[in-house]
Amino acid sequence: MIKTYYIDYPQEHLEGQAHTYRCVYCKVVTTKINGSLQGHLPDCTYRLKLEHDGFERNQNPNSPSCSAADDFD
Repeated sequence: MIKTYYIDYPQEHLEGQAHTYRCVYCKVVTTKINGSLQGHLPDCTYRLKLEHDGFERNQNPNSPSCSAADDFD
């Protein structure tokens, strides 16, 4: 199965940062994860569970990446 964005993971607020959050499991900042399953560390509980359940990132080379969304008018 493929999801467009993987944003349903538990997050925690970083102390002293107004709008900075990170994954509860792997502690990677959400802006680095950027909605991608591969943005989580390889041993992240969230990532491992979804990969075990059959989820994977969209590997279609013809679709634009999420990071390129603002590059088009």
